[in-house]
Amino acid sequence: MQTLLHICCAPCANQCIEVLRGDHYDVTGYWYNPNIHPFTEYRARRNCLREYAQAIELPLLERDDYGLRPFVRAVAEDIDNRCVKCYEMRLFETARKARELGFDSFTSSLFISPYQNHALLRETAERAGAEYGVTFLYRDFRPWFRTGQEKARELGMYIQKYCGCVFSEQERYQKPGKILR
Repeated sequence: MQTLLHICCAPCANQCIEVLRGDHYDVTGYWYNPNIHPFTEYRARRNCLREYAQAIELPLLERDDYGLRPFVRAVAEDIDNRCVKCYEMRLFETARKARELGFDSFTSSLFISPYQNHALLRETAERAGAEYGVTFLYRDFRPWFRTGQEKARELGMYIQKYCGCVFSEQERYQKPGKILR
């Protein structure tokens, strides 16, 4: 069974790939993350994934769009509830690509993060699968999160400190209402 795995970053993906391969899925990675900013962060995550995919012989497809403007337009009206728009952008595109290329299913490395809204993420992926007529392969990868982080450190991978968007970076580095100097 061929599945398209949306990948947010190599540290989050390494255990997802191992679990899926262990379950006898033929996995292809898919990079599409218009939410990641600034460009230096986007490039660091993408390049790390490229190197890792090559090292483990993972086929990798890329929609290499640095999407600052489309992402900001999509979330501008409700920044506090931006995650649903972010999930929609990435998962609907992954489902569309899976359908276009004839994959049996799709999923995402986002399902490994204990920091994501898991229920919202799953609901969004189910809607994307239904819209594009491709099976959403649900896996709760969270039990492997720490193992994946440890492996990323062992391999010397670039490990980010925030989810990806400029708003999550701000939340990571400063308390609300305070300006760091």
